[in-house]
Amino acid sequence: MVYRLEILHSAQKQLEKPERGDRERVVAQIRALAAQSRPPGCATLSGRPAWRVRVGAYRVIYEIHDEMLLIWWSPLGADGACVHSGDVVTFPLKAH
Repeated sequence: MVYRLEILHSAQKQLEKPERGDRERVVAQIRALAAQSRPPGCATLSGRPAWRVRVGAYRVIYEIHDEMLLIWWSPLGADGACVHSGDVVTFPLKAH
C-alpha cells in the first residue's frame, strides 16, 4: 500500500531549519514512509497513537491513518507538546 503523505504546517516550517544535507535525508525518509510506514528502527510512542523514526540528529513523528500518514517532524529531544494541530498541507511525493 502506498500512503498519501500530509505534513503539518508547523512541521513543514521546521524542515527549512536544518542544513541542506540533513534536510535532504529527512525528506528522503519522509518520502520512503509512503511505501513502508513501519521501516526498520521505527518505534511506537507511548501515550499516543504515533510512530517515530530517527534520521541522524532528528526524528520524524507520524500517525498512520487508513490511507494517509500525518507527519510531525521535530528535532531530536523536542517534546511532542510543541506540535500543534494547525493547518495541514499536502507534502509532495516527488522531488522538485
